[in-house]
Amino acid sequence: MNKIPGLYEDPVVVAKRQEQQYYLLSQLQNLVKDLSSSCQQRLSYDILSNLALALIDGTVFEIVQGLLEIQHLTEKNLYNQRLKLHSEHRALKQELLRNHKEAIQGCKAHNLTVLRATQQKELETLEQRVKDEQRMMDEKIVLELDQKVIDQQNTLEKAGVPGFYITTNPKELTLQMNLLELILKMQQKASGIC
Repeated sequence: MNKIPGLYEDPVVVAKRQEQQYYLLSQLQNLVKDLSSSCQQRLSYDILSNLALALIDGTVFEIVQGLLEIQHLTEKNLYNQRLKLHSEHRALKQELLRNHKEAIQGCKAHNLTVLRATQQKELETLEQRVKDEQRMMDEKIVLELDQKVIDQQNTLEKAGVPGFYITTNPKELTLQMNLLELILKMQQKASGIC
């Protein structure tokens, strides 16, 4: 005969889990008081109760911690890519200006006006290239960070964390960020850091 999970559980285990849920719910309700009133209104008793239930075994804490580490590594990597591009652009501009200076020093006086006009055009072309490449890099960064948010939402939804699903709605994203903040604060309390 197949047992239905939870149907024949030891009453002591059920009571202990319920006690843990009530304790976590109480802690969450205290933390919610620090949020804005609009956020408090969106975090219903049901959401907080389900979140407390999801936090009992500690798995959600581990998932959130893993997602946080992945996010930090991604942000650091993107920042380093942007710095590298900026450094390459600075080197290109310095090389161009050095070449321009050498050309001016070796230029005959009657050709100087034409040379300076050509050099100005080269500088403007380089500056436009730098601007375009920087814009493309920034767009790439935004897209990659947006994808990270979607990955995080998907992971937390699959883990059964209430309030998480894939969305781009700013109000829902704010709610999800508040839920993450609550989870991190609960994790700190659980590990005695707070």
